[in-house]
Amino acid sequence: MTEEQLRQIKPDKVVDARGTACPGPLLAAKKAIGDIDKGQIMEILSSDEGTKRDVPKWAKKKGHEYLGTIEENGYFRIFLRK
Repeated sequence: MTEEQLRQIKPDKVVDARGTACPGPLLAAKKAIGDIDKGQIMEILSSDEGTKRDVPKWAKKKGHEYLGTIEENGYFRIFLRK
């Protein structure tokens, strides 16, 4: 998806893991994915650089669809569909 398309998404669940170091954001995402239904979208907010790599790998391994990442000022917005 393009950044413009990502910015239009209204996620079903937002996980704010800013300020936590790896593997904190990934662990928060793993816990929160159980709160949404198949087809719904989760947004992970993280200030940890490693999360940009870790979440897409985990999503693919678990059968979730990684939609993309937006870099904001000091943090990342990572989107996936369960």
